[in-house]
Amino acid sequence: MKIVSKGCLIVAAFGMLACSQSNTNKFDSSTGTIKSIAKITNIEKSYPISLVNNKKDPTCGMPVTAGIIDTAHYQNKVLGFCSTECKNEFLKNPKANIAAAAIK
Repeated sequence: MKIVSKGCLIVAAFGMLACSQSNTNKFDSSTGTIKSIAKITNIEKSYPISLVNNKKDPTCGMPVTAGIIDTAHYQNKVLGFCSTECKNEFLKNPKANIAAAAIK
């Protein structure tokens, strides 16, 4: 029987947590965007407004100061969205929605 120290168990637990998260980036040539797909369960992400180029969510018009849950790249800009649903709706027709983003 092998004895394992508590420190090793803690490191192993964090290692499994880190391994349970995977990211995939896909370039969509039709829209010129890079779609980032993060598989994280039970964790809500939030991004600081300093990382995005828009003042408003291009889909619903909500100010990004209210909170950014998801992002997308479009025309060399990083856009923040209040929800993944708004991001997905934007990506269906970005040319029609970009004017509402109030790019900085």
